Amino acid sequence: MFDKAFKPFVNKQLLKRIRDPVDQCISHHLSLVKEHFPDEKVHIFYDYEMLPNRKPKFLAQTAAHVSGAAYYYQRKDVKCDPWGEKKIYGVCIHPQYGGWFAIRAILIFPEIQVPFLEQYAPVDCVTTEERRIQLLEKFNFHWQDWSYRDIIEVKERYSEEQKTYFATPPAERFKLLGLQGGMQRSEFY
Repeated sequence: MFDKAFKPFVNKQLLKRIRDPVDQCISHHLSLVKEHFPDEKVHIFYDYEMLPNRKPKFLAQTAAHVSGAAYYYQRKDVKCDPWGEKKIYGVCIHPQYGGWFAIRAILIFPEIQVPFLEQYAPVDCVTTEERRIQLLEKFNFHWQDWSYRDIIEVKERYSEEQKTYFATPPAERFKLLGLQGGMQRSEFY
């Protein structure tokens, strides 16, 4: 996504400071996908969209799990809970990419029905209790070091350039992109 979609998007588009450049890129590319289905009703929901009560329009990690795309590891997946009263958030792990992916949006085709569609369970790739505890510990208490993403052997990781971008505070990303005030074009990196 970063090299094949985001960087070319930044280099070709006039970005608006209103929204995050990654959000704008995802929105742009999904609008192109939607054009391929002119006769279908398509709803696109983005991970940053909220309902009036400030709850997300969809639960991205739950959606990944029920679709079979990635396994959503939660506290309930650990038999001997070591955290006591601490709040522990869950995290998705993909069988090939580990934690090196993001769920940015979902597309729903409300008028398409597939009564015999086979549902696939997500692949449980963090199979031991010890590794699940490590995963949840790393994600909840050390997420900034990226280590939870490598809880399994992965096929591909974010590039150093991509890691630098996402490690940069959002308010400073326009500067990193070479966009003063977020309103001008620039060559990215």
